Amino acid sequence: MVTTETGTLFLHPDRNLAMELVRATEAAAIRSAPYIGRGDKNAADGAAVDAMRKFLGTVNFTGVVVIGEGEKDNAPMLFNGEQVGTGNGPMCDIAVDPIDGTSLTAAGRSHAISMIAVADRGTMLDASSVFYMDKIVTGHEGIGVVDIRQSVGENIRALAAAKGKRVDQMRIAVLDRPRHQGLIDEIREAGAGTRLILDGDVAAGINAARHDTRIDMAIGTGGSPEGVATACAVKALGGFIQGRLAPGSDEEREKGAAAGLKFDHVYEANELVSSDNTFFVATGVTDGELVRGVLRDGPMIRTESIVLRSRSGTIRRVVADHQVSKWLDENEVLGL
Repeated sequence: MVTTETGTLFLHPDRNLAMELVRATEAAAIRSAPYIGRGDKNAADGAAVDAMRKFLGTVNFTGVVVIGEGEKDNAPMLFNGEQVGTGNGPMCDIAVDPIDGTSLTAAGRSHAISMIAVADRGTMLDASSVFYMDKIVTGHEGIGVVDIRQSVGENIRALAAAKGKRVDQMRIAVLDRPRHQGLIDEIREAGAGTRLILDGDVAAGINAARHDTRIDMAIGTGGSPEGVATACAVKALGGFIQGRLAPGSDEEREKGAAAGLKFDHVYEANELVSSDNTFFVATGVTDGELVRGVLRDGPMIRTESIVLRSRSGTIRRVVADHQVSKWLDENEVLGL
């Protein structure tokens, strides 16, 4: 029998941790579903956190939350520094957001997800001391072509050429915030169109890195922790990401500097997450372009998840049906 060294994963298959983690994002999405459109984002988030914590406790790994919900005194949130998992198996950094888009969930709007990102221990950038980061994300065509130090127009034109598209066919995702009005104007002046998003720039970044969406680029200032989590997914997709910290005050800059963070520095993908073995898992809470939201169908609840792994370059979609009686009380109604 003739073999080659090109198919190493075929010859030496290993365990995909993400297929265990997806149970935790499914649980968080299902338990938050009764609060969709109910106007109470804290209740939705609390239900999701509780469910995610319970299921993470059954996963065979030793996880430390590098990117979570804040300090321990804010419990029951999954807090920075919390240890999760059974304590057996691989040692990992973990980034969690039981609901990325709590306001979207409370309002009944689209694009809310439950997400977990994982990488080898000590490989995720801990940017928690500086809340905001300027980010740019594209698919693989942006590598060596796009640079956050260039103007928006230059990046759009360069990426359009690399993708073989006209500039007026380009669609750029941006958080709809007053701080981005100048950026939005620049995008439109360059001849491209915007896709303004209300919340949830993790999903927007992933969509920009995928080959099969209408989004060509995601750009703008958003959460630094979300940038690191997005990097885990982008590495699995073979895409492009850069980030540059954007402190909101001198005090925040001082805290970041004390934590070893760099300012006026462009963080590349391998600086945001240095591991080449990253996982990213997301389950839809409400319908979005990345994944469908939780759906009630008679006695069953259907969830859709996306599971990404950088080592294998694998993108999986997991559609699961769950018995309603196993998840919800008789008096609970999905807010769908």
